[in-house]
Amino acid sequence: MRAVVIPEYGDVDVLELREIPDPEPGPDQVLVEVVASAMNRADLLQRMGQYPAPGAKPLHEIPGLEFSGQIGAVGAEVERWSIGDKVMGIVSGGGMAEKVVTHERMLQLVPETVDLADAAAIPEVFMTAHDALVTQGDLASGGRALVHAGGSGVGTASIQIAKAIGAQVAVTCSTDKMEPCRKLGADLVVDYTEEDFVQEIELWTQSEGVDVVLDVIGGDYLPKNLQCLKVQGRIIQVGVMGGPVTSFALGALLPKRASLIGTVLRSRPIEQKIKANQRFVAELLPRFGDGSLKPVIDSRYLLDDIAAAHTYMATNANVGKILIDI
Repeated sequence: MRAVVIPEYGDVDVLELREIPDPEPGPDQVLVEVVASAMNRADLLQRMGQYPAPGAKPLHEIPGLEFSGQIGAVGAEVERWSIGDKVMGIVSGGGMAEKVVTHERMLQLVPETVDLADAAAIPEVFMTAHDALVTQGDLASGGRALVHAGGSGVGTASIQIAKAIGAQVAVTCSTDKMEPCRKLGADLVVDYTEEDFVQEIELWTQSEGVDVVLDVIGGDYLPKNLQCLKVQGRIIQVGVMGGPVTSFALGALLPKRASLIGTVLRSRPIEQKIKANQRFVAELLPRFGDGSLKPVIDSRYLLDDIAAAHTYMATNANVGKILIDI
């Protein structure tokens, strides 16, 4: 099969397309013939050697955290799936290839309302957003959330999830991404290049604060996020695009009885991933069928143009997902 391989770490020119042996499914695994994958920030970091896949380094290091395609083979103990089923899912790596192997309980059936090639825009960002906002952050109907990077893949998914469950959502984004965020349903859109989101949240909530902050930025956003929280609010730290190091007064957590929770899907044990996947399937997957959730696709690249896709993602110009057609 053809696959994107990272033979060494560095700039986009280290990425190679190679012919490598097909993976073989184990007894409880399935082999998926991949139609599309999608870019994530982790792919850029992995290419630079800053975010390796969990476990032992494989013979061929293949990036890619999500995929959509058709089942081409099943393990001897697989009962849930059949050859030809249209599926999507997340993996810890290997999605940027013509074939990928995964545990049978990590798959999701592609909704009939979503094109198979577009479905790769769903798994990673919608699962991440759902796990952060709902599972970790306990956001519910009537609650309020603040989501940073509202135009990102996780951001556009978070807006839709919040609205679908009956919550209100504020987002921060750059000027050119404000209108797309509004169209997705954001109740408050803050231009972080021109406005102080702490002040805007205070006005929006009448000084009460939000229940949950979903933050992919980190850095000096942490003390500001705390100011935006209501009493017993939760900050869910999903990324550190703005820097992994900051300082703030720990005492500020105390009167708000606030929680700061770091989370990531990629490195969790398989049973925890399966649990998150099953909750996503039960609570969110039907909403793609009724139209209340939809994949947001910014652009598409061929597998042969993977270096260009990496270069484009690094500009942060995308609204929603960058897909890779396999």
